[in-house]
Amino acid sequence: MGGGSGVRWGQAQRNLVGWPESTPMQLEKPIVLEDALSDLPEVVNGEKREEMQYVKGPLTKFQRYIRSFNCDMFVSGAHVPKDSQQKLYDHRPRALDDDNYLRVLQIPKRKGANFRDLPGVIVGSDNVARLDPTKERVLLPSGNPLVLDCVLTYEHGKCLRPYGRLWWDEVVGTVLTCPNVRMQALIHPAQDRLLTIRESARLQGFPDNFRFCGTVRDRYRQIGNAVAVPVGRALGYALAMAYLNKNGGDLMVLPPEFAFPHDVQGLSSPNNLQNGNI
Repeated sequence: MGGGSGVRWGQAQRNLVGWPESTPMQLEKPIVLEDALSDLPEVVNGEKREEMQYVKGPLTKFQRYIRSFNCDMFVSGAHVPKDSQQKLYDHRPRALDDDNYLRVLQIPKRKGANFRDLPGVIVGSDNVARLDPTKERVLLPSGNPLVLDCVLTYEHGKCLRPYGRLWWDEVVGTVLTCPNVRMQALIHPAQDRLLTIRESARLQGFPDNFRFCGTVRDRYRQIGNAVAVPVGRALGYALAMAYLNKNGGDLMVLPPEFAFPHDVQGLSSPNNLQNGNI
């Protein structure tokens, strides 16, 4: 496979993509953590409820869209709740064990906080985290160390992800299949817990009415293994346009408001598809 600007025959495995610097770009404003999660109710580390009520309305465009699938839309295109008490599902985190919970409690609630903020850790001029040799190592009630050896050696002590607290203005990275606070930045900005199943699902673009099956671990895995819903929609749209020969140029551009269409029910309408209005 090969061909196209910037790709030589037989060298496609190098993933070279030609992109002229003069190509105009109009990038949408990125969706940050606050845009995605700020309307969700508080839950604790040991939350076990499978469903609960929303405690506030949607606060952002993303939240209105992701929650609109819980609505009937047959009244002049308006979003009319199916009932006045919509249910929120899967809003529970993988529970931290006692030691990890005590560690998370000591991670400051500020942007960029991680294991380096724990007592007894120093960072040298080489940006390597180490235990402070002048201080006695802090132990937890279990007798295990507060600062684990594995986080000090992970990526040669230069990694900032272990016990990392996410922040509201950040674009979250890849949603993985197994939340591991020792290697990933997964702590909620304002609550001492990992991101919940529902929060992870939202970051992958799953609407709130989509329910997952199995154990907590199974549900995280389903989300992490999935192609992000908006990516799937964009790919499906591009394939449909190619099939219908609707793309007349070299560069396909998604329609305006593609990410958050107002008429959710009309997403799969044949008329919208054939007219390129999805």
